[in-house]
Amino acid sequence: MTSQTTVDKTDRVPEPDPVPAPAKGLRGHPWLTLFSVAIGVMMVALDGTIVAIANPAIQKDLGASFADVQWITNGYFLALAVTLITAGKLGDRFGHRQTFLIGVVGFAAASGAIGLSDSIAFVVMFRVFQGLFGALLMPAALGLLRATFPAEKLNMAIGIWGMVIGASTAGGPILGGLLVQHVSWQSVFFINVPVGVIALVLGLVILLDHRAQNAPRSFDVAGIALLSGAMFCLVWALIKAPTWGWGDGLTWTFIAASVLCFVLFAIWETRVAEPLIPLGLFRSVPLSAGVVLMVLMAIAFMGGLFFVTFYLQNVHGMSPVKSGLHLLPLTGMMIVGSPLAGAMITKVGPRIPLAGGMALTAIAMYGMSTLDAETGSGIMSVWFALLGLGLAPVMVGATEVIVGNAPMELSGVAGGLQQAAMQIGGSLGTAVLGAVMASKVDSDLAGNWADAKLPELSAGQLDQASEAVQVGAAPVAPGTSAGLVEKITGVAHDTFISGMSLACLVASGVAVVAVFVALLTKRGANAEAGAGAAHI
Repeated sequence: MTSQTTVDKTDRVPEPDPVPAPAKGLRGHPWLTLFSVAIGVMMVALDGTIVAIANPAIQKDLGASFADVQWITNGYFLALAVTLITAGKLGDRFGHRQTFLIGVVGFAAASGAIGLSDSIAFVVMFRVFQGLFGALLMPAALGLLRATFPAEKLNMAIGIWGMVIGASTAGGPILGGLLVQHVSWQSVFFINVPVGVIALVLGLVILLDHRAQNAPRSFDVAGIALLSGAMFCLVWALIKAPTWGWGDGLTWTFIAASVLCFVLFAIWETRVAEPLIPLGLFRSVPLSAGVVLMVLMAIAFMGGLFFVTFYLQNVHGMSPVKSGLHLLPLTGMMIVGSPLAGAMITKVGPRIPLAGGMALTAIAMYGMSTLDAETGSGIMSVWFALLGLGLAPVMVGATEVIVGNAPMELSGVAGGLQQAAMQIGGSLGTAVLGAVMASKVDSDLAGNWADAKLPELSAGQLDQASEAVQVGAAPVAPGTSAGLVEKITGVAHDTFISGMSLACLVASGVAVVAVFVALLTKRGANAEAGAGAAHI
């Protein structure tokens, strides 16, 4: 029996009955179910933008290095990426209600543990747990909605859910800024605890258990291990390369190990009875293009956004609240642009909107490469708003492309693949553009320091100064005179901006490549079936 045939029988996500029986009381009520799962998933949506605002405060308080801060993001993204599809299968086998509630409890507990952490190692470790439990929430929530809503109202429910997630994403910078500035960075994570308790109570009272038919009997443990190993080795090599050197044997050992794991993963997936990712999906060129498009979009978006909070807070000296306000044009335009993009995609298909969106993203990232220490808020807002407007069509249309071009019986797996592609792209973006930034700072700092006629630094002092400059901070020793502080700050900011500019140019180039990838997409035969998940 081929793996494709096995997948057809075991991995399908069953559609809800066309007209579910009317709910008796609270349990299983469609709109209350939507409210309940939206509260739970809101934690995951808030966490992305809130943590971006908190990163500078975490870095200062815990004395973290640039690479450490990257792992706050990378650990979370990697855990999400490698477990989303597996989490969906767990929901199919053991019930979406149980899986969702476990995800809620675990995510809230991990959040509280981060707030209690006193070292960067514990923060990163519990961020990984956040990612693992967050992965349980996403497919389980969608499964609950599919099982509860009648077919004619399901798209409306998913659309409202998408608006809640968008509003949470937009509100994250403001809420995060208020908490960091007026309470502490720990409160950014503690806030998930009461939200999780509310989601748990609502879930216990409202959610109705749903068991998928033809649930999988086994899980691709080897596939999970190989994919996790491949991604870990790749991202670790990219993060450590500036320290080890791009020509160092250790760097290339990890890259080679990553390639080997990817090859073994591909071979294993063709032989295992119930593969983690059925490789037969990639016979569709439009589907493959959609997955690649999601990865490239996330590299440009997540990687570029990583530096913005450091630029706003450490170079421009903004408070966390003010820096959050400066990001509202980006998230606001994503919310405004999403329904417009959805209408356009429905009318003309995904190819032109997706290519146009990535073109706008490329222009926006190029514009962000021109930012400097003197750039005003108006110019920043223009580039941030343009970036949000460019990203909206990709966020809305990617699921239509991926799920719509997959066989109907594999639509659930394809939806999980879309989410995994975005998380992997975000992790790679942070790592790749972080490596570009670090390399640029390392190459420019010594020369800029000498040109400013500042006191000579030893090799160890230069390394410490470089780590500070990579996050936009000035490496000023206590007791330094005011005149010298001004010179050092100027050198630090100029060097940081040169690194950020190069990283944004690379992100712009990635977006240009994505324009051509978008031209390979098209609406699939199952596009309508996948449209409901477009905002997930």
